[in-house]
Amino acid sequence: MQLKEDERIDDLLADQTLQIIQSPTKFAFSIDAVLLADFATTPKTRGKILDLCSGNAVIPLLLSRQSNVPITGVEIQARLYDMACRSIELNKLDHQIDMIHGDLKDMPDHFKNNKFDLVTVNPPYFQTENKNHQNHNDYLTIARHEIYCTLEDVVQSCSKLVKSGGKVAMVHRPSRFVDIITLFRQYKIEPKRVRFVYPKEGKEANILLIEGIRDGNPDLKLLSPLYAFDGEGNYTKEVEGILYGRKK
Repeated sequence: MQLKEDERIDDLLADQTLQIIQSPTKFAFSIDAVLLADFATTPKTRGKILDLCSGNAVIPLLLSRQSNVPITGVEIQARLYDMACRSIELNKLDHQIDMIHGDLKDMPDHFKNNKFDLVTVNPPYFQTENKNHQNHNDYLTIARHEIYCTLEDVVQSCSKLVKSGGKVAMVHRPSRFVDIITLFRQYKIEPKRVRFVYPKEGKEANILLIEGIRDGNPDLKLLSPLYAFDGEGNYTKEVEGILYGRKK
């Protein structure tokens, strides 16, 4: 596999039979993506999955070990899209995963009436308007800040792309919880499952996992908190199981 500049090949933590192409200056996945792939309610043998803001295809790769259905990833940045395509080829998963180089806002017109059973998304988190607060690296700025899409753009696109009764799963920051709930309902995605992730007990939550159903009935479940680290600074048993594939 041909690597570019400072790229490297890493094992995917959650499944060490998978490998992924990463770059410290372009894109490397975070724990957020691994937690989302574990959290989402994944169709196993029927249906199809769409992953928006795919980066180097970390979520499609992880979901491929939970499901046999076709998975499509969408990434707007050409370099990240290229990394994703090569990562898929590296793992010989071309038969299940395909990538689209494009803007998530254009995907409803691209797919038209072709709807998905599950849409996952790890969108840009920050509304930073002051450029001094953005990353000096353009790749990271686009991935982390609402440059090409707002939270509303993301939710609206998810709503148009998921079938009625299908699920939308998102990872975000707890500070946007009310905005997400409001937009989900505005675009007919009923919030059904929420889980907050905490660095450790006694600290504020820093990750939000949320899943909704298109045209679903009101029935929100707040799941038990997930703590990343114990008092000694080690991963908790649950997070260790998620990251290293030893949960079950």
